[in-house]
Amino acid sequence: MELLKHECGVAAIRLLRPLTYFQEKYGTWMYGLNKLYLMMEKQHNRGQEGAGIACVKMGAQPGSEYMFRERAEGAGAIEEIFSTVNHRLAEYGEEELSDAAEAARNLPFAGELYMGHLRYSTTGRRGLAYVHPFLRRNNWRARNLCICGNFNMTNVEEIFRTIEEKGQHPRMLSDTYLLLEQLGHRLDRESERLFEEAKEMGLKDSAITRYIEEHINPANVLRQAASVWDGGYVLCGVTGSGEFFAMRDPWGIRPAFWYADDEVMALASERPVLQTSLNVPIGSVRELGPGEALLVSAAGRIRTEQILPRRNVAPCSFERVYFSRGSDRDIYRERKSLGRRLVEPVLRAVDYDLEHTVVSYIPNTAEAAYFGLVEGLNDYLNELKLQQIKQLGGASDDAVLRRILSTRVRAEKVAWKDIKMRTFIAEGHSRKDLAAHVYDVTYGSLNEGEDNLVVIDDSIVRGTTLRESIVRIMDRLGPRRIVVVSSSPQVRYPDYYGIDMARMDEFIAFKAAVALRLERGEAHVLRDVYDRCKAQAGRPKEEVVNVVTDVYAGLSAEDISAKTAELLRPEGVTTDIRIVYQTLEGLHEACPNHPGDWYFSGRYPTPGGVARVLAAYADYYEKNLIKQTGN
Repeated sequence: MELLKHECGVAAIRLLRPLTYFQEKYGTWMYGLNKLYLMMEKQHNRGQEGAGIACVKMGAQPGSEYMFRERAEGAGAIEEIFSTVNHRLAEYGEEELSDAAEAARNLPFAGELYMGHLRYSTTGRRGLAYVHPFLRRNNWRARNLCICGNFNMTNVEEIFRTIEEKGQHPRMLSDTYLLLEQLGHRLDRESERLFEEAKEMGLKDSAITRYIEEHINPANVLRQAASVWDGGYVLCGVTGSGEFFAMRDPWGIRPAFWYADDEVMALASERPVLQTSLNVPIGSVRELGPGEALLVSAAGRIRTEQILPRRNVAPCSFERVYFSRGSDRDIYRERKSLGRRLVEPVLRAVDYDLEHTVVSYIPNTAEAAYFGLVEGLNDYLNELKLQQIKQLGGASDDAVLRRILSTRVRAEKVAWKDIKMRTFIAEGHSRKDLAAHVYDVTYGSLNEGEDNLVVIDDSIVRGTTLRESIVRIMDRLGPRRIVVVSSSPQVRYPDYYGIDMARMDEFIAFKAAVALRLERGEAHVLRDVYDRCKAQAGRPKEEVVNVVTDVYAGLSAEDISAKTAELLRPEGVTTDIRIVYQTLEGLHEACPNHPGDWYFSGRYPTPGGVARVLAAYADYYEKNLIKQTGN
């Protein structure tokens, strides 16, 4: 299994009752803080490079802090953040800590609104300065803004220009920072609009401030800012006066779920996080719609509002195959269904010889698909047994029947995820040798020289782990044939909506297609695609067309799979190797509500994605193929 850094995770909880209520009912005013910790830990899979939290204290008096933030880097960031918060609270006496009313007035991180973020970088930028939440300070509470999100914008330069045209001077070309400044500017304008309204009503001084805080509308802010955004996103934000918002992109690429009752409102990137953390049934958790915003006012009023119209809705299918936790009811069923749809190609790959085939999986995310594959193979065997018994007629004896009925899938746990290799070894040969030991095998699980070994993985993207570790170590078992099965289709194109797959040369399927073109004397096809990419440079992004798909035109999926197996063969391994991929049709049959498949098909849901893939191919061609092909 190849580790893909991907979708960040968001979590938020808004207490709809005072802290004293939670102290009396649950024995602690830290109910919200504790639930935020749970929701973040349950989404640890979504970000292990950094994390951050923010808190807003609704009833703070002038002269006291009302917005708190804590951030940390590294895989242990969640634990570090909450330990820091606890250390700060430990500075207070037992009497102060046990008094919810006192905590609400004076203690840090004792607030009604909490927001958390888990980060995986998809841009290569590192450092605490890039860890969410981002905070924009102002001396008026309603103009303070804190944001975090699970997003990647494809048109950062365009967003930059819209800010620059307003006269602002952004200090970083980062989508998070630019969104903060853009939203902050619109929040200022919204405050100014309400200021003029209040003056016309005859209000003065602090009465104007209260009017602004009571009437500020984040929907207006989002509607003005989001019209220029191109990308996949779930953006969460809170103002210093306690207005909360969360908005999902109009294509529905990134996921968000929320729950509310008379005590709390909570939001997370994954549905089971809310089910488990709050102990609520699946039917009470709602999904935020494409282009929709969830809004909670400072007074605790909850509403949803359509900010942007739905556009070519394409929720990310990789969420279902790999990224999200498999504890979600529907995701678990879909992953099993993906496995079942691979039965026939797996049978073909082992020449229908299940008697001499061991089936296993690459830990750990492929496990559900493995269960589905085994169930499907058992169904195939049951049908085969039925036909064999029918052919016996009445002339069967117990021994023959037992032999038929005892036929079953030989399912074994062959691969073990042994250790996570660290990167402190820089020397090439040493590093490669150590990488080969990321996985270990169950010795004796195969009959050497007789059995096929089928191992299912959730995806084959770069193929590096397969070549350097998995295939080499599986070969130690002495299989007659190794069949590597991917429960997702061939990954052929970059992603620009939150996964660290941005260059064409990262994809083994693309490398296989290029190799086939060159072997067949079809370098002119690659050149023609390059010329058409360059011809579209500078056009409005809404007019560009993805011509990179023509790299694959006329090449069968089977040809690409065979070439991929050839490219991924480790040096010194002579065992027959086959690679089986899920079909695009199989993916959509298994995951019917998540049609976003651009990394497999090239069908990008946004214009920005198309523009970026053209640039990526042109860059690849110029760096790799001009010298190689001589044109």
